[in-house]
Amino acid sequence: MSLKEKLASLLFGSKAATEAEDQIQEELAVDQTAETKADGGFDQALLELPAEHPLYQLYELRRRESGYLPAPRLSLDEEGALPEEMIRRELARLRTALTSLCGSRMKQVKEFNKSKLRKKKDQEELEEPEETLSLDAQPYFFLSADKLYAWIIILPPIGEGQEVNRDLLFQAMLDQGVTYGVDEHLVDRLPVHDRKYFHLFPFAQGKPAFDGENGNIVDYFPRSIVHTLDVDEYGQVDYTNLNLIFNVNKDQEICRLILPTEGELGRTVQDQEIPAKSGKSVPLPKGRNTEISEDGLSLLASIAGHVEFTGRSFQVKPVLDIPGNVDFSTGDINFLGDINIKGDVLTGFTVRAMGNIHVAGVVEAGSSVESGGDLVVVKGILGDGTTVVRSHRSIFSKYIENATIYARENLQTDCIINGSIYCDGEVIVRSGRGCIMGGRVWAAKLINVTSIGSQSECRTSVALGGLPCTNFEREVIQQELKDLEIELEKMECQLDSPAKTSLLNKTRMKLSVAELKLKQLEDDLANIKIELLEKEHGRLECAVVYPGTEISFGDEMLRVRQERRQCVAKLVCGEIVLL
Repeated sequence: MSLKEKLASLLFGSKAATEAEDQIQEELAVDQTAETKADGGFDQALLELPAEHPLYQLYELRRRESGYLPAPRLSLDEEGALPEEMIRRELARLRTALTSLCGSRMKQVKEFNKSKLRKKKDQEELEEPEETLSLDAQPYFFLSADKLYAWIIILPPIGEGQEVNRDLLFQAMLDQGVTYGVDEHLVDRLPVHDRKYFHLFPFAQGKPAFDGENGNIVDYFPRSIVHTLDVDEYGQVDYTNLNLIFNVNKDQEICRLILPTEGELGRTVQDQEIPAKSGKSVPLPKGRNTEISEDGLSLLASIAGHVEFTGRSFQVKPVLDIPGNVDFSTGDINFLGDINIKGDVLTGFTVRAMGNIHVAGVVEAGSSVESGGDLVVVKGILGDGTTVVRSHRSIFSKYIENATIYARENLQTDCIINGSIYCDGEVIVRSGRGCIMGGRVWAAKLINVTSIGSQSECRTSVALGGLPCTNFEREVIQQELKDLEIELEKMECQLDSPAKTSLLNKTRMKLSVAELKLKQLEDDLANIKIELLEKEHGRLECAVVYPGTEISFGDEMLRVRQERRQCVAKLVCGEIVLL
């Protein structure tokens, strides 16, 4: 069967239509497969259409008229520059567009041929000249969804229609509004291109819009301090190099503002403006004792002191330098900022600070130190059972002996001897001797130690889980209540006098305040008791546990009867397990 007969059968629905259509499909499939392989393998941007698609029907019409025609090739991205997600999305749209375009053109051909058949007898009787369908070449622009890309495909003329030329291209450009980013060289060579029909060419590319970058802050001081204690080859830690205090001079720059940038407008291939967002500005984190420079780009320190980030802003705390010891020359110290003590805290003296405290020497027996931030004692804490050291963050000390320690976060030291430790975080005793001997250590999360107890089986208590610091505060208030009650009883036995009345009123007021504090703590403990039961209990990790050691998790307690090495203690199903 000739190509003319195949096409006639396909268009007019004769009995041989099925055979002709199958043969055409095989020929087109062979042509397209060969071309795809010749180009180097499978092209993900190539649109594959079934052989019965209207585009292939138009292709057969043109091939019948011209004798030879390169196979259709519809690739959105010959160079592999477009993202795969975009290609998948646009291929679906292209399939729909070509089905509509080619289907409409093929419908014209079919309707003309049907009309021609109806008039055939009349034309033979009247001997009128035979009518022929004449359709000019049809350039079609396919635009991406964002209208930043435009491709062109040209359908060939039918019958005596006009071949594609520059005028037809320019007219199609005006009709579809494709005027920006046009490939002028392609416009010149398309009319003479050997693949000008049934081939998809990238025709125009717009200019994408770029949003501006948000403003940013460049910090010259850290916002968060990570305490890392380096242990040398001898197992020793240098507590002098923790760098808790970051000194700043007056008018020194703390951070700098990077201004936001303006957005860059884009342009579609239809010469329409694409809006762009400008970057958002960010405020300088101005806090206490800081000021903004005249140009508004820098945050400066208004006083000399220590820089600290409080979560929302930088602030400068004044730093109190004590060149020697805390003794009778300085008296008790109560300071709102940070304190840097280059000597010792001697017996009987108290040091309190809202910020960090750094002690280059020793905290001696009978003294009291309380820090709102971190506390570093380079040479250690040597108490006598009455020494109390409190920190609302972490404590770092060379050693701790006969002292009560309160740490809201973590505690790290080389040795604990007969101490009373209350820590809501982790207790790390791995450097140096790495031992805990005597006393009681209570940590909420973890105790990591080299050895617990001693070969002489001194009694050492280790507790895990719960709220150590809150229980410590309760014990302090309970002791305060007992002392006030005893003092009140002594006063009531004295002779009546105006001084007695005044002291009684003050003592009763202190007693009422202490009772309110205790009630508040009891309520807080009751409210979070259930929550604590649901949380994971603490954990003990140690290299050696000696007999005489008591390990407790809440009400559960385990007495170690024999030496254990490389062990881990934890609570499993309500029982303490020593692995």
